[in-house]
Amino acid sequence: MPADVPRSPDASHDALDIWRMVAARRRVEGRLPLAALTRLADSLVDTRGEVVFSLQFDTDTFKVPYVELQAETALPLLCQRSLQRFELPVRIEQRLGLIRDEADEAALPPDYEPMLVPEDGMVRAVELVEDELILAVPVVPVSPGTEAMEQDWPAPEEEVERVNPFAALAALKDKSK
Repeated sequence: MPADVPRSPDASHDALDIWRMVAARRRVEGRLPLAALTRLADSLVDTRGEVVFSLQFDTDTFKVPYVELQAETALPLLCQRSLQRFELPVRIEQRLGLIRDEADEAALPPDYEPMLVPEDGMVRAVELVEDELILAVPVVPVSPGTEAMEQDWPAPEEEVERVNPFAALAALKDKSK
């Protein structure tokens, strides 16, 4: 592990020169309060808690530059079955292949997710972590252990007849007999 491992909360907000970080094989570790992730906050019930993360910048054996992101947190969500707050444990391990142009995406190994690096090469650790956490939020959050509500609600007979486009044809057929 490289000796230079920024751990201060400020390191996660500072802009990082991604190509220098890769060349130096640097690692950034830190903790962020969920309240600092403003784009993610809209998906959460509240912003109590924090995320622990690390970013390892390097190149693989084929000289493909990447950042390996690891993050762990519990996201406070609203269960859509019980309408109660629950914490969804999230553990992310993602290898992001760094590309300069969208055409470079095809050259990435299959287990890499593409990350288009801005022209200036500057990124913020907080944005990388937040992007992956946004992707981890389920479309319909459901607390583990809640039972699905399964109830057969029959439609009123007049509604079924009105909705059935062939009901008129069936009536004509019955009259012709």
